[in-house]
Amino acid sequence: MNIGLIGPAKSGKTTIFNALTGQAAEVAEYGTGKVEPNLGVVTVLDDRVDRFSAMYKPKKTIYATIEFIDFIGVTEGAARGGLFSGEGMAMMKTADAFVTVLRNFRSAAVEGQFGEANPERDMDTIDSELLLADLIVAERRVERIAADHQRGKKTPQSQAEEKIMARVTEALNAGQPVRGLEFSADEQRLIQGYQFLTAKPALVILNSGEENYGKNDALLSRLSAKHAVIEFAGNFEMELASLDEADRAGFMADMGITESARARLSRFAYEMLGYISFFTVGEDEVRAWTIHRGEKAVAAAGTIHSDLAKGFIRAECFSAKDLLELGSEKAVKDKGLFRLEGKDYVVADGDILHIRFSV
Repeated sequence: MNIGLIGPAKSGKTTIFNALTGQAAEVAEYGTGKVEPNLGVVTVLDDRVDRFSAMYKPKKTIYATIEFIDFIGVTEGAARGGLFSGEGMAMMKTADAFVTVLRNFRSAAVEGQFGEANPERDMDTIDSELLLADLIVAERRVERIAADHQRGKKTPQSQAEEKIMARVTEALNAGQPVRGLEFSADEQRLIQGYQFLTAKPALVILNSGEENYGKNDALLSRLSAKHAVIEFAGNFEMELASLDEADRAGFMADMGITESARARLSRFAYEMLGYISFFTVGEDEVRAWTIHRGEKAVAAAGTIHSDLAKGFIRAECFSAKDLLELGSEKAVKDKGLFRLEGKDYVVADGDILHIRFSV
């Protein structure tokens, strides 16, 4: 799972990135003018993996991971000449989802350059630039299709795509993101290559200061009318990430924080983006895998290896809950809780799978 961090200049986006990843990326908003994003991979902590590892004592234990991509700051006009165009746009399309970081803290230096914090204004700016970036892509494609049709290059596929792009263009002009439209499976295949930015799931981090953290219920409520939102105290979280475990607990208690930023955002992202975890277990390896909620056993097999999906026969399946309660696979089988499932079985969070296949 790749999550892109976006937000206005000086919103504390890179501070959040450092808090999540434990890195020490320069927080001076790319003052050197670099375009390349900061990249960091974080482990998704899961006590089920820890307990499986203690049970099987495998050679390797592998947790699920999230890659965070810290993009340069978004400015007004970004759709036509900034992050959402050219090289920047190509990088943005690699993200599975976006988290917009909004400034909600006091800083004389930042306010002198950008004015007082106004998260709702900044959210509207980001949304508008994303919509415009997608509109530019859609309108250009509509123009190309029309030109091809005038030259006699008209096919059933181009006609179908023309209709879809007309719907997309109409929605974007009305301020509606592509994720709000419904597409058939065939329509989705026709447009998936465009990787529209507003088709991607969107979350919001309200980056508050220590002095106002936890005191923004009304603001959070207004922001949540459009996007799923979570509040962090970015600078505080970045400082926490640099402390050892013993010192961290006391400072978190003082702020009323029970989990690290990494743990909270990982869980938040899984819930809001519709991801679940399934597991493979054994003496060689215990591993957590990530798929979308509602995906079937054959898709889970393909996540492990493409050959498993191609030669899928059955999935041996039992639940993490049953294994942890009963203590062994033998006990699970003795209780009749071990199942064989076909390729259309919808995988549940916490399923443990062993794929039978033949290539």
